[in-house]
Amino acid sequence: MYSTSPLSLPNWARSITLDNNTQALPMNRDPKSGTPFEASGCVGIGSDAAARGGLNGGAISGGGVGIKDDFSEKTAKGNWNPTDVEHMRAVKEALHVSTAPSTVVCREDEQKRILEFCRACVGQEKVGSLYVCGCPGTGKSLSMEKVKDQVMNWATNEGLQPPEVLVMNCTSLANTSEIFSKQLQKLYSNKQASSGSKMMLIIIADELDYLITRDRAVLHDLFMLTTFPFSQCILIGIANSIDLADRFLPRLQSLNCKPMVITFRAYSKDQILSILQERLLALPYIVFQQQALELCARKVAAASGDMRKALCVCRSAVEILEAELTEAASNLSLASAEGELITQQTAPALETFQSEKVRIDHMALALSKTFRSPIVDTIQSLPQHQQVAVKFFRGGKKDTTVGELSKSYIEICKSALIPPVGILEFLSMCRVLNDQGV
Repeated sequence: MYSTSPLSLPNWARSITLDNNTQALPMNRDPKSGTPFEASGCVGIGSDAAARGGLNGGAISGGGVGIKDDFSEKTAKGNWNPTDVEHMRAVKEALHVSTAPSTVVCREDEQKRILEFCRACVGQEKVGSLYVCGCPGTGKSLSMEKVKDQVMNWATNEGLQPPEVLVMNCTSLANTSEIFSKQLQKLYSNKQASSGSKMMLIIIADELDYLITRDRAVLHDLFMLTTFPFSQCILIGIANSIDLADRFLPRLQSLNCKPMVITFRAYSKDQILSILQERLLALPYIVFQQQALELCARKVAAASGDMRKALCVCRSAVEILEAELTEAASNLSLASAEGELITQQTAPALETFQSEKVRIDHMALALSKTFRSPIVDTIQSLPQHQQVAVKFFRGGKKDTTVGELSKSYIEICKSALIPPVGILEFLSMCRVLNDQGV
């Protein structure tokens, strides 16, 4: 259930009262008959409405996913106005991949294991190496950032010497050996600042697979830092390759310095949905229909489980809605300028501009744009005769002669009732397709 300002609703929807607060149920209209009906399955719950029965065992009735009971005690959400510039900016910012959430959900176990590893090394002043791996967009770097802050706070509360932390993205290095000069600078500054006690240095190397060279010397020497006498280094490498240590560093096993491995698995449908809802809860209004979020989570989980991809799809869906409303408002303005009267049938459309949500059709269009193949786009943009040629190019044999291709092309054109081009134009067409990589 939702809380919506009664001023933006039709007269028949303004009189619903829950407790002592006047609230209105969000209503949609049938696109054909214009008959109002109650919208179900949208993200967000009103405080009184949820307490009255909107929750059933911790889950929203009407097909919603489970939400913690304490959310029902918060102030009910208001209306989202997609035509409001500030509202639209806030939504896009909340869904941007660079916006770090206050809490990292669905990665509690992995964060706990990393934190325990760091605590053991810092508390006992011993060296160690950890390799964090997983597919792109599974929360590795974000979780590591949160754990880093937790380690510093823990050391301070325990009265221990807080470790120095060196965070590096290996893709930003001018050359692979530059990673060692950065470490030396950090160690030298630690020595100048320390007062006799041993200060540990945590090295966090993100995108570690960038350091893979032909002789693998840089990557090998980096992990060997934890084996030297009087070493103060705690190495944490982050990369996408799951078996990097086994494939590229087989000698580490024999030297008894093989790193501990923590794997971040791809997000499931329920996890992607939970993360999206967690981000949207920070907004004071409801933006997406529940079915739209579920479609996004299901498709992205089946394709890759990449959370960054899910956020991009949601932003694209919001932009599609924005473009749709801009076009509709432009058409209404044009009709008004031409002197046309706005009838009672078109009046509800003006009201929906102020409360439209991202629907399942917006999300479906955003998904098709995100996951479409560039090869398919290229073929669809070709002229008709070149599309016909591609049909037998991609299905024919590699050693097919030009004469055989031309014969097959003419047969297809005849079956499709399309007049074929001449042999010279056909050869030119083949060269064009070859240049385009088709």
